[in-house]
Amino acid sequence: MQKFKRISFLVYGVTCHLMFLGVYAWLALFIGNLGFGLITTVDGEPGIPFGWATVINTCLVLAFVVPHSVMARPAFKRWWTRFVPKPIERSTYVLVSNLLMINLLWNWQPMGGVIWNITNPVGRGIMYGLFLLGVLLVPVVSLMISHFDLFGTRQVWLYFRGREYQHLPFRTPLAYRFVRHPLYLGWMLFFWAAPTMTVAHLLFAGLTTAYMLAAIPIEERDLVDHFGEKYLKYRHQVGALIPRIRDEQAEDGLFAKPERKI
Repeated sequence: MQKFKRISFLVYGVTCHLMFLGVYAWLALFIGNLGFGLITTVDGEPGIPFGWATVINTCLVLAFVVPHSVMARPAFKRWWTRFVPKPIERSTYVLVSNLLMINLLWNWQPMGGVIWNITNPVGRGIMYGLFLLGVLLVPVVSLMISHFDLFGTRQVWLYFRGREYQHLPFRTPLAYRFVRHPLYLGWMLFFWAAPTMTVAHLLFAGLTTAYMLAAIPIEERDLVDHFGEKYLKYRHQVGALIPRIRDEQAEDGLFAKPERKI
């Protein structure tokens, strides 16, 4: 029975992770207007009145970002793991996030209206390049720290092996040496780098960016609670989204012996 439980948790976790990869690819096609007539994209042909589309799209974004943020908070996790086994808590979070994003992508209502349209081929090429950079930066940045921990696969693998889960050490590799939230920076490039910006695209990018900017202080409060002085020092030395000019001696002291990161 215990062996079956370990195997089922592993299969569940891996499935949720693979599901995310599929949803992420769908999101890239959605934002990049690469539906090929098969899926709705952010700038598709409007089908309902503008006012209703605005209300529906706003509710779809909020239906994603509110649970996504609440479920990531330590207090919610402590309550939630009374019902959801700890080894699959993160995988279940990923599953719920996947389903909420699918709901958004499936029910999105194009709105029409052009905010800007770059017609110069060089300018359009630059914007497409930034878009691709954002699409690639999100998974690459997650691999810099704890991709498999972030998506719950490490947790179910450790449980399968009969090993106790331990938080990963605090590290500041590569992009994290320059900005504290390169993952959010990647998302912003992903959402804003558009050669043609429509009202619907602007609504999506604006709401999700507002969510990320609001999430940063909340997330960092949790990180300070978890890591204490180490994270306070890191926050003092490194910009959230824009690199700072750092004092070299302070930098050496900060990055010489990093310890923990969640």
